[in-house]
Amino acid sequence: MPTDPPTGPPPRPAACAPTGVGSLAGPPTGRPTGLGSLTSAEVAGRLLVVPIGSTEQHGPHLPLSTDTDVAVALATRLAARIDGVLVAPAVPYGASGEHAGFPGTLSIGAAATELLLVELGRSGLPATVARMLLLSAHGGNTAPVSAAVRLLRSEGRDVRAWSPRWDGDAHAGRTETSVQLALDPTRVRPSTVVGNTAPLAELLPALRAGGVRSVSPTGVLGDPTGASAAEGAALLDAATADLVAFVERW
Repeated sequence: MPTDPPTGPPPRPAACAPTGVGSLAGPPTGRPTGLGSLTSAEVAGRLLVVPIGSTEQHGPHLPLSTDTDVAVALATRLAARIDGVLVAPAVPYGASGEHAGFPGTLSIGAAATELLLVELGRSGLPATVARMLLLSAHGGNTAPVSAAVRLLRSEGRDVRAWSPRWDGDAHAGRTETSVQLALDPTRVRPSTVVGNTAPLAELLPALRAGGVRSVSPTGVLGDPTGASAAEGAALLDAATADLVAFVERW
């Protein structure tokens, strides 16, 4: 699903950015960046990125983990480009109630998502790192992520949120299919399904009232026809550049 712009206060100019995160790294250091692969004694990062996705239907052709896959990929790319970034194990569940009724969708709701992220922030800051970035690739998580950021910042913790802003169709259409093709084409099933291609703004009233199934029996909002790995790679590159710039300005 599409996501909203990053939350939190506007980033400061790059010239005023603290040295805690650092600038774009040169050659990779080779140091492990996955938090789960480290021991407690080996944790030596300055920014912890928490990839947040969902487990929800993405039509008959994309895996349920699509949003989580994207969040992990972007977090990993960030860690490869900026020194001192650690990537937490992904949060594969979120607020996906709009996809209720489709087999495989597992939603914990907005309140539980917010609580989970708040407790992660309280636990990780500052005991593990000085800063935390909540990187969500599921639009349904926007409200709980924003609420968690507000609460954690009110408690004096340095946490922000960022989400990719894709152009194109809303859900499981050409955009997300292209991105998944770029990440792993073996996980994209052949399909000729074309979903509801009406503009999202036009669909929102029905979506809010009856969920995705009320406007698209296939779960697709858009048209995956014409999706390509090349287009997905370009989308990922643009999102990565935006993410790196966001952190660099922090």
